[in-house]
Amino acid sequence: MDSSDSVDGSPDEPKTPNRGRSKKTKKETESLLKQKSPAEFFAENKNIAGFDNPGKSLYTTVRELVENALDSAESISQLPDIELVIEEITKSKFNTMIGLVNRERVDEELYDDFESAKAREKRLAKEARMQEVQAKNLTIKKKLKELPVTKSGKGRGESSFFKVTCKDNGRGMPHDEIPNMFGRVLSGTKYGLKQTRGKFGLGAKMALIWSKMSTGLPIEIVSAAREQNYASFCRLDIDIHRNIPHVHLHEKRENKDKWHGAEIQIIIEGNWTTYRSKIIHYMRQMAVITPYAQFLFKFITDLSDKNVTIRFARRTDVMPPAPIETKHHPSAVDILLIKRLIAETSKKTLQQFLQHEFINISKSYAERLIGEMGPDFSPKMTAKSLTSQQIVRIHQLFRQAKFDDPSGDCLSPAGEYNLRLGIIKELQPDMVATYSSSPQVFEGHPFIVEAGISLGGKDVKQGLNIFRFANRIPLLFEQGADVVTRTAMKKINWSTYKINQMQDKIGVFVSIVSTKIPFKGTGKEYIGDDITEISSAVQSAIKQCCLQLRSKIVKKLQARERQERKRNLTRYIPDASRAIMEVLDEMAQDYDPKRHRYDKEDDELVSKVASHQITEATFRENLSQYVEQVDYEMALEYATQTGVIEEPREDIYLSSLEGLFNYVDLHSPVFIFRLAT
Repeated sequence: MDSSDSVDGSPDEPKTPNRGRSKKTKKETESLLKQKSPAEFFAENKNIAGFDNPGKSLYTTVRELVENALDSAESISQLPDIELVIEEITKSKFNTMIGLVNRERVDEELYDDFESAKAREKRLAKEARMQEVQAKNLTIKKKLKELPVTKSGKGRGESSFFKVTCKDNGRGMPHDEIPNMFGRVLSGTKYGLKQTRGKFGLGAKMALIWSKMSTGLPIEIVSAAREQNYASFCRLDIDIHRNIPHVHLHEKRENKDKWHGAEIQIIIEGNWTTYRSKIIHYMRQMAVITPYAQFLFKFITDLSDKNVTIRFARRTDVMPPAPIETKHHPSAVDILLIKRLIAETSKKTLQQFLQHEFINISKSYAERLIGEMGPDFSPKMTAKSLTSQQIVRIHQLFRQAKFDDPSGDCLSPAGEYNLRLGIIKELQPDMVATYSSSPQVFEGHPFIVEAGISLGGKDVKQGLNIFRFANRIPLLFEQGADVVTRTAMKKINWSTYKINQMQDKIGVFVSIVSTKIPFKGTGKEYIGDDITEISSAVQSAIKQCCLQLRSKIVKKLQARERQERKRNLTRYIPDASRAIMEVLDEMAQDYDPKRHRYDKEDDELVSKVASHQITEATFRENLSQYVEQVDYEMALEYATQTGVIEEPREDIYLSSLEGLFNYVDLHSPVFIFRLAT
């Protein structure tokens, strides 16, 4: 074949000019290139943000609103007071809200839940057979299983809608910033290197996207700052394709009561039936990790017997300090981050840039690093003049050089005191032990592990009950793969600590806080056990709690043994007294005062028996007093060692001090002593 011939075509065919083909290809390429806004991306991949289905979407919406409310109150050191209301909206009521007229069905076969006469006959026959089997089982007293609920149709079109309202007493939002805070994805106040509750930084924005997709209704926000004489009202939705807010109404309203905080109301499609337990479980766990907050949860429906109202009362007014934004550790940065820091820095020289934009780099250490980089670097060179090759060299040196670990001062753990209070308040266990680790480091990020182990309590099943928290938020899904679950199940020998893993009611609480939580999976619902530093810290914290419990359990067993010994001794006192008295009576019959047949003490005892000064009742009384004395001495020793007095306890309620005081808090793992001056 001639080299000029076409491979696919015949040599006799006319050749197409290359220039024309090139233009066509370019045009086709341009037609294929499309862009998506961040809002559009998350709308199409909503499962990434926890909006997999209507039930999960309702749960995630609740979680986002509650966590935003907590952050808002804590940012101004205000004890959180949060009210969450979920109101069910029937389909007919929803249609009335949006101005849609309800229509009767005309063509029944068109609908997904249509059941033909043959299908109905088949279903009824199956139900009759099941009832017959149940009746036979009743006659032979066989243990019955619940009959499966047979649905007449799929009912895919029957959606449930819910109005979710969350009200807090926090900071509030600036009037002009409200539209962007809710209507622009990937814009917010939580971006930066610090411990945050959020997983993606989406907050209520994803709930608004879900509302837009499922109901088409806007979100309503009322907000006011402290001492502000007006409240901001905003009704808006989001332009998903352009990622900008679409404001329906934005105005200032009178705020006579000087209320401050935010009230957010959104209507979404959801499923309360399947996620009821998850939502209530989430609120309960949130009350455990934040005992200084007060939550009021309500579920309202047209059926009054289905309504739910739960108040999680505040147990303490001691709040953990707010987390502090910190700088990056040199070992935890990549090339892109170094470039961004260079672009944003206000420092002029390379030495100043290294010293002020990273932690644990002093002036002298910065000079040593620059000297190690090579002759192309100098302390006085301009940071913004660094080339791509020089930035790569800096990154390589950061990966190889030694740096002090970050201190962990920027973190805000719940604290042993709050964790213990939360466990006692919600579970009311028989025993509880807590432990907080010192700050540790993985990949240049500081982290702290707090753990609590409880035994017994209300609403606790036999075996291990795992409660996981990351940056003080509960993790409820994908528990089996989490580092806490795997550690508690496989790496702790519970019997060593006098704990029965199968029969005892064991609560395992582990809270991890860090500037970077190493979540696994797209849903960010669990922490893997492949990070050695975190896995070891979790195991160590749980073991420390178990050691505390073993000491308590051993002492409790010893106390039980003493009580059993006392009961046994008391039981034999009458027989022992009778036997001793019989022996002494025989001795007294042959007793002669003139002849001293016994020692002086024994002779005196026999003399008193003969004269009836000592009787069987005397022995009973003295033996009983001796048993009581021995038991009291052993109990006193036990109480001295444990600091616990086993006496009937009476609840004491202390009223809070009224007025303004200056406080000094003295912290302990089990209590906080507050001095008012």
